[in-house]
Order: sequence, then structure tokens, then C-alpha cells
Amino acid sequence: MGSAWIVSRFMSAERFTLDTNILIYAVDRDAGYRHTRAKEIVDQAVDQNCVLTLQALSEFYTAVSRKNKLLASEAKAQVADWRLLFPVVVAQSDNLIQAIEAVEQHRLSFWDAMLWSVARDNSVTLLISEDFQHGRELLGVRFHNPFVVS
Repeated sequence: MGSAWIVSRFMSAERFTLDTNILIYAVDRDAGYRHTRAKEIVDQAVDQNCVLTLQALSEFYTAVSRKNKLLASEAKAQVADWRLLFPVVVAQSDNLIQAIEAVEQHRLSFWDAMLWSVARDNSVTLLISEDFQHGRELLGVRFHNPFVVS
């Protein structure tokens, strides 16, 4: 699905979040199509009902600075910019148990389960990521991989 799907989905006022991989691709000019697509998604998300998780921002900083995609100071500045542009939601203690249960019952990786749990508890109904099963819905949260070509 192309840009039109993303625009129309965002225009629906549905609350959504972006996984770490979308944030990384948005700054990784070496990622080709994924860079272009992710940058477009982040740019569109600014004016929509998008929240970012503290987890995704933390993972972004760690990944891009460790893999030398950005200098640590540039990664820090990018995180600061996104914190100004998007509400940031954080995990609560109940999210830990929900995540563990999602690992056991739904075969998610632990960190994906934490992201899903925090998103769900913050009224997110769409999680944009390449890491989840495209099109799957789990307890009110749908997963969309924007890099799937239909």
C-alpha cells in the first residue's frame, strides 16, 4: 500500500505510533526506499494523532549512535526534536505483566510486546512497524508494515 493509504489512515484521526525501525529509517539515508518511505511517514505524522513511546525514542538513540548512523549529539538533537513534535508516552508497571503475557500467549518478542502494551494503554489503535505481522490485530491494536508491497 502506498502513500495514499498512509495519508487516508492518518486523516481518519486514529491514534497511532511509530516503532523504532520507522524512526531509524527516517534518518538513515543509506536505507533507500525505506528511508524515503519512513521520512514521508514521520513528516505526515507530525500533523496527525501520533504519539511516540519513550521506548522507541530510547531504542532509536541507542541504535543510530551505536551503528554510526548519526553522531551521538545528532541523535540526541533528533530525539529532542521529536519530543517537541509528538506527545511521548511511557510504560507503567502494569505494562510489564501485559508484555510478558503477550510473549507467552501471542509469541511476540519481549520488546515488541512492551511497545504494543504501552501503545494499547495509551489508546493507540495502529502501530506502524516492520517488526509485527502485517495486518494482524491484537486486542484493539492493528499492525501495519508500510514497506509491504501489495
